[in-house]
Amino acid sequence: MVEVRFLGVGEPKPKRVIRVPLRLVSYLQATPLMLILGAFLLLPILMIGTVSFWDYDFAQMYPDFVTFNYTETLGSWVTWKIYFNTLKFAFIVWAITLFVGFWVAYFLAFHVRTSAMQSVLFLVCTVPFLTSNIIRMISWIPVLGRNGLINTALVNAGIVPQPIEWLLYSDFAVVLAMVHLYTLFMVTPIFNTMMRIDRSLLEAARDAGASGWQILTNVIIPLSKPGMAIGTIFVVTLVMADFSTVQVMSGGQSASVALMMKNQMSLLQYPAAAANAVVLLALVLLMVAAILRVVDIRKEL
Repeated sequence: MVEVRFLGVGEPKPKRVIRVPLRLVSYLQATPLMLILGAFLLLPILMIGTVSFWDYDFAQMYPDFVTFNYTETLGSWVTWKIYFNTLKFAFIVWAITLFVGFWVAYFLAFHVRTSAMQSVLFLVCTVPFLTSNIIRMISWIPVLGRNGLINTALVNAGIVPQPIEWLLYSDFAVVLAMVHLYTLFMVTPIFNTMMRIDRSLLEAARDAGASGWQILTNVIIPLSKPGMAIGTIFVVTLVMADFSTVQVMSGGQSASVALMMKNQMSLLQYPAAAANAVVLLALVLLMVAAILRVVDIRKEL
C-alpha cells in the first residue's frame, strides 16, 4: 500500500491519509505508455484489419464485411509464389548478414584491444547510414551494369568474352543491395552482446586447454545467441517490408509482398492491400514468435 497525505494550510501534520494499492500505482505509471502504444501501434493495426474486410471498386471503398480479399490473397498461386519469393529473399539475406555480421562483430569485440578504436571502427561501419537507402541502393547500378565497373574490368582482363547480364536487374542484385543495406542491423546487436561476455570465461576456457575453435563454438557463439536473435528480427522484418529495393534492383523482373501491396495501393485497391498486410504481419509475428521460443532475448532489452 502507498500512503497519500494531504496537508492542511499551516498544519505540520497530515490531515488525512489515503491508502492507494501498489497495483493501482503501477497501472497509473504505465498509463502514458499504454496510451502511446494504443494510439500509434494498436489503433493502426485495427484500422488495417477493419479495412481488409471492406469492399471496393475502381473508384472507392465501401464499408462492409466481405472475405473475398483474403480468398483472393490465399487462393491464388501467383500470390503464393510472391510470398515464397519474399521468404526466399528474407532467408538468403538473413544467412549472409548473419555470417558477415557475426565475424565483423567478433573482430570488433575480441581483436580490437582498445575501446576507443572499437568505437572508431564501429562508427566507420555506420558511415554509409549517413546517406539514404535509395542512394546506397542505386549506387550499385554503375558497378553492376552492363557497362559498369565489374563488367568492364572482366571484359578488359579477358576473363569473360562479353558482359555478364545477371549482375544487374536480377535476384542477385536484389540480394546484394539488401545485404549492403541491412548488415549493420545484424552487426550492432551481436557486437553489443559480445561486449557483455565476461572475458574471464574465455581465460578459463584457455586454462582448461580449449582451442580457439572450441572457445568460439562452446563459449562465444552460445553467449551471442540473444544478439543473433535480435539481429535476425531486425533483418527479416526489414527485408519482408522492403519494396523499393526489389523494384529497382530487379528491374521489375521480380516481386515481393511489399511491392505487391504498393502496386495495389497505386491502383486504389486498399482493402486488398490491407488483407495482404494482415497476412504478412501474421507471418512475421509467427517467425518472431519462433525465434523467441528458441532464444530468450529479454536480458538484452
